[in-house]
Amino acid sequence: MPHSLLVSLQQHIMEVRALCIRLLMTVNILLCTHDQNVDAVSLRVVPNKSQFFKYESVSFYCEEISNGHVLYKMKEEVEQCNTTSKKTTASSTGSQCTIHYLYASDSGEYWCGTAGGNRSNNIYITVTDGSVILESPAVPVMVGDAVTLRCRIKMLSSNFTADFYKNGRHIGSSSTGNMTIHEVYKTDEGLYKCNISGGGESLASWLSVSLPCLTVSYTETHIDLILRTVFNIVMVTLLLLLLGFLCCGKIKVTTTNSPAC
Repeated sequence: MPHSLLVSLQQHIMEVRALCIRLLMTVNILLCTHDQNVDAVSLRVVPNKSQFFKYESVSFYCEEISNGHVLYKMKEEVEQCNTTSKKTTASSTGSQCTIHYLYASDSGEYWCGTAGGNRSNNIYITVTDGSVILESPAVPVMVGDAVTLRCRIKMLSSNFTADFYKNGRHIGSSSTGNMTIHEVYKTDEGLYKCNISGGGESLASWLSVSLPCLTVSYTETHIDLILRTVFNIVMVTLLLLLLGFLCCGKIKVTTTNSPAC
């Protein structure tokens, strides 16, 4: 193959590769920006767990510069925290709703919103009269993070063994009442519950795992590796095709010893 043809082919491949990197980075930035806009109003809960004993307290923080208000949904009725007996405080970055004594009627889906119609993520909590609860994150955890599940019994006890279940399948036991997933993946999503022998069983709670938005450095590193592999394959394929065309006389090249097809 003529050297000039090979150089031209390599230049075109590099140009296409650079264009693909720019396009992929642009798409990633747009997706991240979209996610940030969607989550411009965010709700978090303290303590970060989805199950509570009766009479425990909980605080919801609506983080939005326009002072959104915490709302919750129970039996298809939506109430606003500052119009009920629940305590509400506001700051320059949002508002807080504290429920000092939880009852079963406080179980439900919580979110916060603004007068402009923006709405945050949903958080679902359950308040139980039972003797055992599973403390698992109420908000999604990121892939790669460590998560600790805690099995709590209402009657104080330091001598018990907790069994943990995911989607009804036994996944482990602990004499401390804690089970840690050191690095979570999407496959760790599911319904978790625990059981304490002689103490009772908790309700099931859904553990949600989210994929983090790609950063530019992450994108450059991983996309570069992928593209390098793909384009190397493409380049070899094109070279083989060109050699085939040369061999069959479809591309005429001046030479004294041309191989026969």
